[in-house]
Amino acid sequence: MATEAAPEWLEKGDNAWQLAAATLVGLQSVPGLVILYGSVVKKKWAVNSAFMALYAFAAVLVCWCVWAFRMSFGDELLPFVGRPDLAGLDQAGFLSRQGFAGAYPASTLLFFQFVFAAITLILVAGSLLGRMNFRAWMIFVPLWLTFSYTIGAFSVWSPKGFLFKAGVMDFAGGYVIHLSSGVAGFTAAYWVGPRTAKDREAFPPNNILLTLAGAGLLWMGWTGFNGGAPYAANIDASAAVVNTHLCTATSLLVWLLLDSIVFGRPSVIGAVQGMITGLVCITPAAGLVQGWAAMLMGALSGSVPWCTMMVLHKRSRLLARVDDTLAVLHTHGVAGSLGGVLTGLLAEPRLAGLFFGDDPRYVGLAYAVKDGRAGAGLRQVGAQLAGIAFIVALNIAVTSVVCLAVRLAVPLRLNEEQLAAGDDAIHGEDAYAVWGDGETYDQSVHGANHHGYPMTANPAASKADEMI
Repeated sequence: MATEAAPEWLEKGDNAWQLAAATLVGLQSVPGLVILYGSVVKKKWAVNSAFMALYAFAAVLVCWCVWAFRMSFGDELLPFVGRPDLAGLDQAGFLSRQGFAGAYPASTLLFFQFVFAAITLILVAGSLLGRMNFRAWMIFVPLWLTFSYTIGAFSVWSPKGFLFKAGVMDFAGGYVIHLSSGVAGFTAAYWVGPRTAKDREAFPPNNILLTLAGAGLLWMGWTGFNGGAPYAANIDASAAVVNTHLCTATSLLVWLLLDSIVFGRPSVIGAVQGMITGLVCITPAAGLVQGWAAMLMGALSGSVPWCTMMVLHKRSRLLARVDDTLAVLHTHGVAGSLGGVLTGLLAEPRLAGLFFGDDPRYVGLAYAVKDGRAGAGLRQVGAQLAGIAFIVALNIAVTSVVCLAVRLAVPLRLNEEQLAAGDDAIHGEDAYAVWGDGETYDQSVHGANHHGYPMTANPAASKADEMI
């Protein structure tokens, strides 16, 4: 039995690192983004926002195992999507065999890729906080995962996908995850509609310290996000980890500097935005570029999305019209596409060889010109731009169709009474009063009255009162 549990093709160190990396990515969502979303919004939306993230994580896992994993990385059905089947539930057979990448079982790949899919949906939710009908969100998640995410993942990451064969470089998800979530979130926000005018005018975080805690989990979890992309505990994984944190720190500092110069004071929320754009921008390039290039990418990711968010957004009628709650289009869509283009410019051929193997196609334009083969570099930049165009078009089209389909079943937007009350009206729960005076807890389906007790949060006290 020991031999069967550890076949000759299994590299235990790689397997252990891949499971650890997947767990780090999972922690970015639960509790990372659950905490960040629950604290960065108004108090009345704290429960609903956190719950949207928690629900998405659970729903994606079930769908991923039943059909979506194989649609993303299975046998080809079409050049852009795999054939769905139940292999993701076959622990004794398919999942125990070596996966399509790495020296470990397919079950490890299934888990690693699941946490990427889950965080993509949670990032989409960031555009919709403060007004989307929770029941509509429950339907949206499996539909969007099935008809958008699987297509992007198969096309870019599967060895059988047409963009993978075309040579598009996306080291760890700048396209598949971040550009997708940015465009999909913005598109869904258009169809769902805006928050109330009062919420759009004033939407202060209810707990900045918890926002920093969630952001910290997101930053540190990115060690697994990019460090796990090589599918092995090798030197490329180490390079990816260092570049990730170097780019992120640079981006945060540049964003902070711009806030200080333009607005006269450093902003905690601004620093978090700069951190996120740095993490996103380096993702498609993490193990493919030198340290100086990672810092250059950080300088650009701290300034270009800052400009699109602080300047362009206010001057564009379309951008200003669509209520993208957490500016996911800028922090993930703009930063992800920026990182994709910079990958095509700055990818170092030796590092690219560690990831893609001995293939001369994978080279940044800067190095290609230096080596006297500018044509290869221009082809790579063209491939990167084509990948961006495909992901943008895919997510505008599919997200629109999914939203319109969901709208046939339930309203996409909460009604005016629910929008005014927030968590109490939607869930019967309040972020900070549940264990206080107990008013909200009493009305909750989990409260005292639900179990037949009088309207008090302390049944024992109620019994004592009756005796007196």
